Amino acid sequence: MKKNASPYYLKSIFLFIVLCFCENVIAQYQQIPQSRSPFWQNVQFGGGLGLSIGSGYTEISVAPSAIYNINPYLATGLGLQASYVSSKNNYNSGIYGASILTFINPIPEIQFSINLNESYVTNHYEAFYGQNGYTDQFWNTALFLGAGYRTGNVTIGLAYNVLYKENDNVYSDPLMPFVRAYF
Repeated sequence: MKKNASPYYLKSIFLFIVLCFCENVIAQYQQIPQSRSPFWQNVQFGGGLGLSIGSGYTEISVAPSAIYNINPYLATGLGLQASYVSSKNNYNSGIYGASILTFINPIPEIQFSINLNESYVTNHYEAFYGQNGYTDQFWNTALFLGAGYRTGNVTIGLAYNVLYKENDNVYSDPLMPFVRAYF
């Protein structure tokens, strides 16, 4: 063996030992992927977005929500809502609120719903009230009982507001069609 070859030979052995040691250390410290907790496996997120624009009319709404599936037949959750409606030179309205949601699925294709909604409403009327207009602010409670056809994550149906009052200036009709999706 040549006199110069010995340090390369020793370096190669040293490098080989270090790599073997590092590989064992790395293998011991590899993390096992953590599965989601049972709670989060039963949580679904969904909600709705709305936009309507027409001749002098604008309506924008956002309604996120989350539900917890207690079992295949029952889910409960919370929702938020915010909406703005404007009719040029007539009125504008802002509605902000929260909901408690309950969904009952007696069979996979049918869903009954209970939606208790508390909203803060600000209506500003310009027409019929002169230059400064008139502003009306109040709280509104609605209790929607609904039924719908469910396919996958989407439910299409109709809900009825059992607390509807004709002069409450929030909902124009006690019946409300809906499309709901949770993922």
